[in-house]
Amino acid sequence: MSIRMSRGSLVVALLLAALVEPSGARGGTPGPEENRSAVRRSLPLIARSAKEYTRHRDCFSCHHQAVPVFALRLAKERGFAVDSSLIETQLEQAEADLSSAAESYRKGEGQPGGVTRAGYALWTLKAGGWESDETTAAVVEFLLKHDEKRGYWHTTSNRPPSEASPFTSTYLAIRGLVSFGLPDQKGRITARIGAAREWLLKEPARDNEDRVFRLWGLEAAGATRDEVETAARALRDTQRPDGGWSQLDGQPSDAYATGSALVSLHLAGRLATDDARYVRGLAYLETTQQSDGSWHVRSRSKPFQTYFESGFPYKEDQFISMAASSWATAAIALACPKPES
Repeated sequence: MSIRMSRGSLVVALLLAALVEPSGARGGTPGPEENRSAVRRSLPLIARSAKEYTRHRDCFSCHHQAVPVFALRLAKERGFAVDSSLIETQLEQAEADLSSAAESYRKGEGQPGGVTRAGYALWTLKAGGWESDETTAAVVEFLLKHDEKRGYWHTTSNRPPSEASPFTSTYLAIRGLVSFGLPDQKGRITARIGAAREWLLKEPARDNEDRVFRLWGLEAAGATRDEVETAARALRDTQRPDGGWSQLDGQPSDAYATGSALVSLHLAGRLATDDARYVRGLAYLETTQQSDGSWHVRSRSKPFQTYFESGFPYKEDQFISMAASSWATAAIALACPKPES
């Protein structure tokens, strides 16, 4: 039996099909070129905003330095054009911020922002290839002295998502100790990390930020492969039908939650970037990327700093959107193969 269709009916049918099932990276499975295109579009804006931030502030920030430096470094390793001097400037500012309070760190007092600020700064320096020095040694001493009786490192801020979770601050402290600890601190480092590992295994995770950094924390703390896999499964299982992750259970997916989940699942949970779940996450990110290369995420934090334009769009949402765009870029860059030497 043959079916004949008029030209007008055929056009209508094709339009309806396009609306129901978008083609290519905007609704299907992103390929290598779509991945590279997404990273190429996001990098210039991230770089410009990171540079602009240093014109207005001389203090370290996790949203405009930590995650952006991590994303820029990953992209550079995968052959994308990244200005090395920009990364170096961010590292120098992070080190200068820490060194300005070195004596306070040695005493175990630190700076406003506590462990999260100190830990993210060390994480940034490590991502940029910074070598141990007197400043990093002082910050390690702070991490060893701080919250010693708790068994983990708590957060002194309540600026969700990146400065509200004790899982985040605990992972950052562990990573700082592992990255910059000195030989004469080894015994105390081992004891602190061991206690933190037990806390990470027992403490329930309440939201996506908790689950992301619980996974990363257990891997950094030397948990068994089964323990790490259990944490990875708990994070994988919260992937939403649209392929993304949400900051809070029951809320819509967003780029911050999705990007950070994918990066943690790959680097700590060993989820391959060609795994169907990772690819679905990439498709969500590339579908929601804006024409200027950014991702928009609404802030859940109450502002306390004097407002200024950082060179990133979305006004009051610019800081979280900068961090979200950096996490998303890092997740997509991880799916891009490194160039042959």
